[in-house]
Amino acid sequence: MNEYVPIIAVGLAASVGLTPLTRQLATRIGLVDKPSARKVHRDPIPLMGGLAIYLAFLLALLMFGDLPQHFNELIAIVIGATFLAVVGFLDDRYELRPRQKYAAEFVAAVVVILAGIRVDLFGIPLLDLPITFLWYVGITNAINLLDNMDGLAAGVSGIAAFFLFILAASQGQELVSSLAAALCGAVIGFLVYNFNPASTFMGDMGALVLGFLLAVLGLKLRFQTQVTLASWMIPVLVLGMAIFDTTLVTFTRLREGRSPSQGGKDHTSHRLVAMGLHPRIAVLTIYGACILLGISAIIISQVALVPALIVGVGIAAALVGCFVILEYSYIQTQRKKAQQAAASTGETQLL
Repeated sequence: MNEYVPIIAVGLAASVGLTPLTRQLATRIGLVDKPSARKVHRDPIPLMGGLAIYLAFLLALLMFGDLPQHFNELIAIVIGATFLAVVGFLDDRYELRPRQKYAAEFVAAVVVILAGIRVDLFGIPLLDLPITFLWYVGITNAINLLDNMDGLAAGVSGIAAFFLFILAASQGQELVSSLAAALCGAVIGFLVYNFNPASTFMGDMGALVLGFLLAVLGLKLRFQTQVTLASWMIPVLVLGMAIFDTTLVTFTRLREGRSPSQGGKDHTSHRLVAMGLHPRIAVLTIYGACILLGISAIIISQVALVPALIVGVGIAAALVGCFVILEYSYIQTQRKKAQQAAASTGETQLL
């Protein structure tokens, strides 16, 4: 694994150096995230941190990623990531509609699918292709939705990239190891400026790229000694926090008759804060959950099928329990707000 240390180091150093520049550029061109009712921050925060992550990732890969045998796949990945970086910039600038972003994610998925990076679960394209598109679009959006609190999406992505790197390196997968190492370094460098209190945000320019790259890495991860079912559990666990949060907010919004793409303070992080945690502690708690999921993925990669299934079922049960607790807590919070609003209205009418 020592050969990947320079990739991580360059990605980290480049991101640390580039982020202040992108922050200044964002301020100069007026590309800032303004406060609103559904956001946590109270002051305008410069965006374009995603550009620093993207450039640092590319620089680390170009300097130390000796991957000539994976040239076609690498080019497709870079093209897809670059396309989404441009789309993300346009969204940060002009606020694209959800359907436009979905279409862009679909196009990026087509690029890497044509390079051979796709699901091969059933060996039947009619079944495998829909799952492939669902994975790419789902994970890309999951990271995008997770970008709702200082340091959250960056930290979760960095932890996921780290565990994907460890897992890929243990299997001798050079392409995945290099990509994950470069991404891990770039994201950690950005996190220096993005952790609470954040001085810059990655914006959709960063979140879409991170989600896409993590989806690619999860799909490329292979385990020769594991059966297909156990192999699929591993990337799902590594990216489990993003999947959990997306499932939670989608369920809540559909239950309330809202569109899943509609923003709101109903994410896992917001619910932890509503339960009394400081935003920084809430983010660190989610980091801890990501680390536990990553460790579980490593365990599953090294044990037989039956123990792997036992670990998987145990984690699934724990996540269902967390889901129920967070949903119940959210319902109670909403009821209290409704009661307070009703009481306030009554007092106003009496006056």
